[in-house]
Amino acid sequence: MLLAERRRRLALGLTEAQRRLCRRLLPVRMLATKIGMTVPERLVVAPTDLRAADPFIAQEIMAGRFPLAGRLFETEEDNPFLEPLPSRAFAERLHSFAWLRHIRALRKDEARAQARHLLNAWIQIHGRKIAVPAWEPHVAAERMISLLSHSPVVLHGAESGFYRRFMRCIACHRQFLRKAAACLPPTETRLRIHIALAMASLAIPSPEKLIRREGARLDRELELQILPDGGHVSRNPRAALEILLDLLPLRQTYINLGYDVPQKLIPTIDRIYPALRFFRHQDGDLALFNGASATPAAELSAVLRYDETGGKPFKALPHCHYHRLTAGETTILVDTGRPLSPDLSRGAHAGYLCFEFSAGRSRFIVNAGAPKFAGRSYRQLSRATAAHSTVTLGETSSARIATSRLLGPLLLDGAEDFSVQRWEDAYGNDWLKASHDGYVAPFGYVHQREIGLAAKGHKIKGHDHFFVPDDADGKAVSGTARFHIHPSVMLSRIDAETISMEGADGEVWLFTAPGLEVGIEEDVFFADVSGMRPSQQLVIDFDLPGTSDLRWMLKQQV
Repeated sequence: MLLAERRRRLALGLTEAQRRLCRRLLPVRMLATKIGMTVPERLVVAPTDLRAADPFIAQEIMAGRFPLAGRLFETEEDNPFLEPLPSRAFAERLHSFAWLRHIRALRKDEARAQARHLLNAWIQIHGRKIAVPAWEPHVAAERMISLLSHSPVVLHGAESGFYRRFMRCIACHRQFLRKAAACLPPTETRLRIHIALAMASLAIPSPEKLIRREGARLDRELELQILPDGGHVSRNPRAALEILLDLLPLRQTYINLGYDVPQKLIPTIDRIYPALRFFRHQDGDLALFNGASATPAAELSAVLRYDETGGKPFKALPHCHYHRLTAGETTILVDTGRPLSPDLSRGAHAGYLCFEFSAGRSRFIVNAGAPKFAGRSYRQLSRATAAHSTVTLGETSSARIATSRLLGPLLLDGAEDFSVQRWEDAYGNDWLKASHDGYVAPFGYVHQREIGLAAKGHKIKGHDHFFVPDDADGKAVSGTARFHIHPSVMLSRIDAETISMEGADGEVWLFTAPGLEVGIEEDVFFADVSGMRPSQQLVIDFDLPGTSDLRWMLKQQV
């Protein structure tokens, strides 16, 4: 087993080394491509942008202040691309030009002129020099989509010279993204690149042969990345929303121009919608698993407006390995899987058997989520098992986050074996039992979690059990069961083993762990729309092998 694991990591390392070399050679390859590059004369169409726009942000940009990536950067010059930027995340948001949607919402000529000035400055500095962070593949793909979608903003009233520079910039992006796609693993970035290229084939006058070819490449990528149950291979619930925000305008552009829609596009969209509804909580927000962060309500509403699939959410996503228990106005979502491949584990979290619970219009128990624009150290913390509503042993995560500069932040040495059972008892109560072996190697224990939801949705029973498999030796180790509480929920102690939880809508649930002491500790909620927020968590400390069973219950107060 150890030898096989070493061979797998060696193969992965070689593959990643080839990809990095490919990306490093992109500037050289682009120099050759630019010679004789065909520059289109005009744009045919500007695809719609469904993402939320805020005129206030446009007004700030007009005043030389850029509120991006959780920072407010005030430029001393009229060209922010000449100045040191406050963070890598800020630089990527600035270079992505996604903020053009806010300029468009302002609907003023002076705002359009300012956007044109900023884009012209970017073209002069970065248009010919292929360097990071401006030309990171995911930044370039987002910029391509933004420039196409918001071309009316920068081209309105533009002189002919700027129009030619703009078209040359688009042509350069198309060449770059075609080459960059071959240097990437099958991640959301590569899918967005193919969406951008398909969009460009429609927006720029192109022969039908090229339009069909880009559509076929997009079809292949959708087939690779969107699982049969509609989830994304990353297992990140928010990825489905981001993909739909790009696919829906692309579908409409094909239809508006009278071209055949790629074969997989519409079926894929129809498949994603049920998965998106699966991850939706009672308050309308998405669950926080495997890198998911805050979901702006306007964006989710914009996507759901086009949902024609209807029906109730599925009970499970068997290919993504998630389960959903729903009764009345109560919803429980449970992660019962692992990353689908080492390549796809770079953004995954070590949250085996973590769950989230919502009722009424409130989320009560959540995971800490992922910080959208925070630095590397916070992202690492958010991936740890302790940042999830599950159990940790020995204050260690159930999988190790690699620190290799070559492989990147992979999840290693995690769970290999999962067991999942689902049934309904004679009283109509919904039960889920799942286990993982992520703690067998370091401590010798399998973690088994059982959750039952009453048919009326007013009561939840939980049981965490630890046992030593036949081929292992259990060690003495401390453990902690954590239940992260959403910041909008108010906690108050009833007694040593019972805590009252009151949601923002006034709904109250009691958390009880009979015979155990339930503590209330400070916590951090990474996934708030406004950034990281202080919150609280319920904790149950125990020791193995002495305490191998933790029983807890949630009950609605009427």
